Amino acid sequence: MRGKRIPELDGLRVAMIFIVSWYHIWQQSWLTPVISIPSAGIWISLDYLLRSGYIWVDGTVLLSAFLLYLPLARKGLRQLPDTGEFLRRKARRILPGYYFIILVFFFGMCLPWGLYKGDGPYMVKDLFTHLTLIFPYFRDTYVYTPMGAAPWTLSLVAQGYLLFPLLCRGLGKKPGLTLGLMTGFTFCFRAWCAWGLKDFTMVVNTFANFLDVYAAGFGCAMIYARLEKTWAEGPDTGRKALIRQAGALLLFIGSVAGVLSLLRIQAGRGDHTELQKYQMLLRPLFALGFGGMILSAPFAPRPLRFLLGNRVTSFLASVSMNYYLIHQTLAVHLRRMGFPPSASPMPNQVGEQPWQTQYTLAVFGLSLLAAILVTYGVEKPAGRWLEKRAKKNLRTA
Repeated sequence: MRGKRIPELDGLRVAMIFIVSWYHIWQQSWLTPVISIPSAGIWISLDYLLRSGYIWVDGTVLLSAFLLYLPLARKGLRQLPDTGEFLRRKARRILPGYYFIILVFFFGMCLPWGLYKGDGPYMVKDLFTHLTLIFPYFRDTYVYTPMGAAPWTLSLVAQGYLLFPLLCRGLGKKPGLTLGLMTGFTFCFRAWCAWGLKDFTMVVNTFANFLDVYAAGFGCAMIYARLEKTWAEGPDTGRKALIRQAGALLLFIGSVAGVLSLLRIQAGRGDHTELQKYQMLLRPLFALGFGGMILSAPFAPRPLRFLLGNRVTSFLASVSMNYYLIHQTLAVHLRRMGFPPSASPMPNQVGEQPWQTQYTLAVFGLSLLAAILVTYGVEKPAGRWLEKRAKKNLRTA
């Protein structure tokens, strides 16, 4: 019988965040990877994968929703046992590391480098909205902030935490109706956006535009809980196990192939506005693909399960949130600092080597190192301290 953790999802999370970060680094380096085997006449460009790399954020959001509802789906609970404790636990988990990163960016990068250009009111607004996670609702703090683009995802996840107690009550009483209403609302909102607006910047990544992704994650959690029970009751060897594993493998391969096909479509769109429009319209199809990966990976043959769920992927998954929050802002700042040094003032535009490769590896490496330091030097110690304080206050209450 499987434990509460699903190791294979560590690998999926790491892969998704890796591609998103690769996209952000590519925006600065313009280093497009190519699979080339001249002797076999093989030349495959991965340009489309990077140009549409931001789409994998949808996968991380769906995975977050899946893991959020799975404990309740497993136990058949109709609502959260303690809403207050749930929200406090999530706050202890995400806020210490996030606040540390934001303050380091603010005091160690934005102020010393004069990135606010003397605009004191905007500086205060930018810091305040980032600390309260409401910055995506203002164009100046969302689009033009020197803090970087990545933290908007954490804001979205935090909104999901706040609404989850209400949503899970509906899921417990009338799951089909609740999922249908969530999806229907998003489809109506998305239709209004696509055909009623000319600029989608402030709506493409709002919670209202992700509610169907959350619905897909919750639905996958319900399906997985049933599959997991059936899997636990049956043997892991024999004909039935092989059939189940073969079916899971086919679903996984089909889901990956479907997502890659959609990425080609997304990458082939025209200007920025058209990209965002198709990003919204294709989001439900991407959710199906990501959901297929999540549902199939834990039941696939052992080689694939080991590839996705092992000690390395477990460790990388443990630092993935902080890595995600750090990498894009660090990538931009390294360019600002001129590190690594280049012969050309615009080395990305002229395809300067070895600068492109050195820069790409430097951002990946330094972001991972910083994420490890923040996770094990700030986030986890702070979380343990806050947990002890909470238990002490509970005893003395």
